[in-house]
Amino acid sequence: MNKNQKQLNNMYTCPMHPEVTGNEGDKCPKCGMTLIPSNKDKGNKPEVKISTGSQYIEAGTPINLSISITEQGENLTLDVVHEKKIHLLIVNEELSWFDHIHPEEQPDGKYHISETFPAAGKYLLFIDYKSSGGFQDVHMHRIEVQGIIPEKTKMRQTKLVSTVNEYTVSLLNGAELTTKNIQYLQFSVAKNGRELEEKDMQLYLGATAHIVMISEADYKFLHIHPVFDRNFPIYAETIIKKDGIYRMWVQFKMEDKVHTADFTVNVLKVEQPVENHSEAHHH
Repeated sequence: MNKNQKQLNNMYTCPMHPEVTGNEGDKCPKCGMTLIPSNKDKGNKPEVKISTGSQYIEAGTPINLSISITEQGENLTLDVVHEKKIHLLIVNEELSWFDHIHPEEQPDGKYHISETFPAAGKYLLFIDYKSSGGFQDVHMHRIEVQGIIPEKTKMRQTKLVSTVNEYTVSLLNGAELTTKNIQYLQFSVAKNGRELEEKDMQLYLGATAHIVMISEADYKFLHIHPVFDRNFPIYAETIIKKDGIYRMWVQFKMEDKVHTADFTVNVLKVEQPVENHSEAHHH
């Protein structure tokens, strides 16, 4: 092994921001994720299974979900990430319904939770977890719910402002999102006409918000955690690899209640990354 190969094998990068490099155990200064080896073997993944205990899942009826994550037949030890070992994010196939729940660990090493699906149709379950001493990973599972199938949701227009309860949340630069470049997600939050500041935001699972983006074309999944910025109550950075229409959900907590704002964005394709001006942005 030559010197350059050895340096590559020892290099750690952020899975969200690949331009950030460091040593084992370091965290990304932009998103807080633990750096992973640049030569991570993606072919050796743990086995993730979801059981409902029944082949028949009916809309409007609670169903118990059991999740097992094993490696070579043994239960995998998971780290706590943002206060939970598993983040389970569920959407319907049309991306018009969203839920973010957290299965609880059982004595047998499996994780259980109850969910009620609102309507018949196909659903996608994204299991977001991090193995102890290992990597952050996401497993997608599909299930079908029986019952009366609702009318299909038509292709929606871009939606950059979302009103939830007394809060108005705006994605200020939502019309400027592109592929390949680092994207700054800049949100404003107003309550009854008053603009909120970062200091007004209540932490939810250790962050000012949790952001999920899913592509309508191929269900490409992004789970994004904001970083602190004095200019915006909610601010995050990410890289979007594929262009197209994405649905986005932003969950934040105010007055001890979790609110979910939804958006629809059109990510444009660029052939070459533009020069990064992130150093000019003050955190």
